[in-house]
Amino acid sequence: MKILVINTGSSSIKYQLFDMDDEAVLATGMLERIGEDSGKLTHITLSREGTRIKKIMEGHYPDHGQGLETITALLTDPECGVIRDKSDIFAVGHRVVHGGETFQTPGIIDDAVIREIEKNTPLAPLHNPPNLTGIRTARSIFPESPQVAVFDTAFHQTIPKKAYIYALPYDLYERHRVRRYGFHGTSHAYVAEKSAEYLNRPLCQLNLITLHLGNGASMAAIQNGQCVDTSMGLTPLEGLVMGTRSGDMDPAIPFFLANHLNMSLNDIDGILNKESGLKGICGANDMRVVLERAAKGDGLAELALEVYTYRIKKYIGAYAAVLGRLDALVFTGGIGENAPAVRERCCQGLSCLNIEIDPGENHQPHDGPRQISPPEAGVKVLVVPTNEELKIARETLKVILGGASMS
Repeated sequence: MKILVINTGSSSIKYQLFDMDDEAVLATGMLERIGEDSGKLTHITLSREGTRIKKIMEGHYPDHGQGLETITALLTDPECGVIRDKSDIFAVGHRVVHGGETFQTPGIIDDAVIREIEKNTPLAPLHNPPNLTGIRTARSIFPESPQVAVFDTAFHQTIPKKAYIYALPYDLYERHRVRRYGFHGTSHAYVAEKSAEYLNRPLCQLNLITLHLGNGASMAAIQNGQCVDTSMGLTPLEGLVMGTRSGDMDPAIPFFLANHLNMSLNDIDGILNKESGLKGICGANDMRVVLERAAKGDGLAELALEVYTYRIKKYIGAYAAVLGRLDALVFTGGIGENAPAVRERCCQGLSCLNIEIDPGENHQPHDGPRQISPPEAGVKVLVVPTNEELKIARETLKVILGGASMS
């Protein structure tokens, strides 16, 4: 059974095609700059023998509909295609960023579900509209294939009320659902499951802290397999220091910027989401660049690293207190998987929590899940590569075979 996973952005489409008989990736790609004159589609076909056929198409893709039609044509192309025709697509799985309180699990998409996703658009105005565009486009191109929505927020719907309510007038929650939601849920769920497999223990018996560290970054406290707290909030701005996002700060700062610097709300939003974080401190949001500059003695790059890892350490301590017992600390995401210096800094001085890193293991390259703490360490420190697309494909298959509907 072949499942197509789609992640639609405002001007992009990321996709992967899986053969779920063995979970092999048959094709992967990304269409960028939809609606612009210089759009670019990168399509890679992967054979079971490991050979790759890469095709790059540059040109004008006026909308998501034509973009997905072009992707479908490549998937069925005699030279680089991997399916005979559209009917080979058993189902389509969609990443949807915000499900609000409505959606606590993935499910089959119908008109009622689309209306509910639309209702959550005020909570994610930059993400849900393009997600809906991808859903509508895919439903028209693959009318015989069931479509499934997998929500970034769903995994965090188990957090208790004391963890998701803000100390604001309660009416704002009751009428407008202003609360903590959390994001990166698909990634946190996947690496929690892989960690349980690696440790050869049931997930329902494990207490974990998972760290998804990429340009966007978040953490989750997982107790007996269920999320009980997470660092992102109503939006992905709260929590850790990120590539261009500020994370936690004094909530009066926007008022200061407005009153004393005459900044508009749009200007402030742009600063907090696009000009802050690592970029705000040292001018670079790519952790590889920050590490390279810090190693050469750049003071602001070193400060950015210190602020970044200090914030993570504070959350590790807080979540250890929330969980009471910690079995493993799990790093994932582009930075979490590939930056040993960041992992080392995050764990320095945490021996009081039984968290230590073996320097040799930490710097040892490895493709799969691995332990980077000493064998006798009380808390296992793991590096587990994430695979959100595979998780979406698995959830899609589970929903289709189970016949679950959200309406």
